[in-house]
Amino acid sequence: MRYFLFLSLPLYVLDQITKYLILANFPDPYTGPGRPPIEVIPGFFNIVRVHNTGMAWGTLNGWDHANLLFGAIAISAVTAIIVLWRKNAFPTEAGKTSAALLISGVLGNFTDRILPNRGYVVDFLDFKLPLYDKLFPSSGGHFPSFNVADSCICIAAFLLFITAFREESTASGKAKEQDGSSAS
Repeated sequence: MRYFLFLSLPLYVLDQITKYLILANFPDPYTGPGRPPIEVIPGFFNIVRVHNTGMAWGTLNGWDHANLLFGAIAISAVTAIIVLWRKNAFPTEAGKTSAALLISGVLGNFTDRILPNRGYVVDFLDFKLPLYDKLFPSSGGHFPSFNVADSCICIAAFLLFITAFREESTASGKAKEQDGSSAS
């Protein structure tokens, strides 16, 4: 429970506050003239306002039923994480941290989708990456905009990925130790 209270909740609040600040300080670019990006690190990092009804990289953005689909996925994901947590499926610190990060990220973007007069996820972190325009010429070198919730989800996925390999290598190391001790 402490992971959810001391990690998920503060990150969820941070996500919602940052999105509120973007909405309050950037006019809606889809209904009138938008505000130019704020250059934080010239040529590399900007603050922008982007609406996303889809998922990562804007996939399914603008699809009429995207919020319904991704809302159902969010509810299912949170339910699964809670069930797995209760079954001790996250025994390591990295696993528990991952679950807490996933909860904050999923709930942060879910909140955006269900808020009245919103119905889209607010993305605002814009990075221009070296050579990205070579891979995706239409991007102008800009990686798709994202937010705090998206960052939590990506870090959680990375931690779960690393944890899976660490546990596997630890288990195979123990098996080798047992084989070696039984052979003597």
